Amino acid sequence: MQVKIITTQPYDDQNPGTSGLRKKVKTFQKPGYLENFVQSIFDSLEDINGKTLVLGGDGRYFNRQAIQIIIQIAIANGFGELIIGQGGLLSTPAASHIIRKNNAYGGLVLSASHNPGGPDEDFGIKYNVSNGGPAPEKYTDEFYKRSQSIASYKTLDMADIDLDRIGSQTVNNVSITVIDPVSDYAELMESIFDFGLLKNSISSGYITLLFDAMHAITGPYAKRILVDMLGASPESLINAVPLEDFGGHHPDPNLAHAHELAEVMFSSLAPTFGAASDGDGDRNMITGNNIFVTPSDSLAIMAANAQLIPAYAKGLSGVARSMPTSQAVDRVAARLNIPCYETPTGWKFFGNLLDAGKITLCGEESFGTGSDHIREKDGLWAVLFWLNLIAAKHQSVADIVHEHWRIFGRNIYCRHDYEAVESGIANELITHLRKLLPTLAGQSFGDYAVKYADEFSYEDSVDNSISKNQGIRIGFENGSRIVFRLSGTGTVGATLRIYLEKFEPDSSLHNQDAQVALAKLAELAEQFCEIKKRTGRAGADVVT
Repeated sequence: MQVKIITTQPYDDQNPGTSGLRKKVKTFQKPGYLENFVQSIFDSLEDINGKTLVLGGDGRYFNRQAIQIIIQIAIANGFGELIIGQGGLLSTPAASHIIRKNNAYGGLVLSASHNPGGPDEDFGIKYNVSNGGPAPEKYTDEFYKRSQSIASYKTLDMADIDLDRIGSQTVNNVSITVIDPVSDYAELMESIFDFGLLKNSISSGYITLLFDAMHAITGPYAKRILVDMLGASPESLINAVPLEDFGGHHPDPNLAHAHELAEVMFSSLAPTFGAASDGDGDRNMITGNNIFVTPSDSLAIMAANAQLIPAYAKGLSGVARSMPTSQAVDRVAARLNIPCYETPTGWKFFGNLLDAGKITLCGEESFGTGSDHIREKDGLWAVLFWLNLIAAKHQSVADIVHEHWRIFGRNIYCRHDYEAVESGIANELITHLRKLLPTLAGQSFGDYAVKYADEFSYEDSVDNSISKNQGIRIGFENGSRIVFRLSGTGTVGATLRIYLEKFEPDSSLHNQDAQVALAKLAELAEQFCEIKKRTGRAGADVVT
């Protein structure tokens, strides 16, 4: 088959965010839109001829069509081998593992993560580099730069590949292999955790569980691992069949969107353990019988107890968290006498630290945790980590959390999301905050004396790259913080995220409601940024 050169025109909106390019499906369906972006990626990469590319996605609407288009462009551009998940499916963590296991040049992951799916909803694509992690900014900057000058793309006029048949075929001397999307990942999990202990704990009835796959990618992974390998009952899984529109729901694992799970876990019918994952399988929500574990606490508890997990029994080299994530893990790192790194939001910032062996565990407050086993956050890995902790410590989720607070104190924490804010208003709000920052240091607001007020800038300790404008921080003398940040993961307008944090060392106050404990900080946040005043909204769209 002959390579075809198709003339095209640039689109001016193909600047990748923190996790690739995310737009509405209808935008990706515009003539040449997907093709332009994929060709821009390939044009920006060096020496791809004959190399291996991994390809798969979360199964959302347009996933299959997009994969067929990408196959044609990848072959036309000279890749020598394509590894594709059966049905076009690969969870983001599995894609990272498969890239690493096969020494692939890189991979394209088709997902808009926790965003809704369907003909009128969201689609996304991101490039992962050879370490299995998201492309760093030096790559994504080049992708965008190329997209602004692109004049043509390469493709083939070929029949669609049968994505449902496992096996290999050759097209234009290119090997195309469709693989079971679950097997390699399940094997990796078995090498990390004590599956024997987990099987015994589940079969004995000591651990009962409920996992909500939210009609997203982790359904087949959870069935293979939790049911087939560990012996949990099929009824332990809900919403386990992946659907193109996620059943019309928002596949974001938090108490607001995973409401079916939450209703059970906060009832008299609650099992020992409950969890959920998101659209592409890289996020997790952890709950126990009548308790929700914040992602910040989850990361800290994992770090404090990692020696109980076979793969981490020798200890941790270090830990890292995104800047808005609570400082709970910092206290654990100090106790363990290991480094703790504070990075911008975006998993790609952990990649250099992991590759350099500086950290073993890392996490973000946005329901993402992971380790050096891959270069993405990993939802089912976190679920298995917690199950292994429950089995090894022989404690309930609530007991594990309360024990942690007694030892380290509690970082009371929450996030307020104002979604789809008109972009002009959002940018004016950030400009207002930037002007306010120099006036705040040294001021007192009741019990809250401002210690620092700045805009977070990060210098990578491995390659010395600098990332500026990564969120506005207001810190107080008592250890409390308010952080303001515009999210880069939405597709409509802007999402303003406000993070509130207060450290409470007094164990008698550990069980207080977070919204009550943080009420004064919430008032100060509004005083500083005026989000309600500027938008006319009564409150946040989502509070987690």
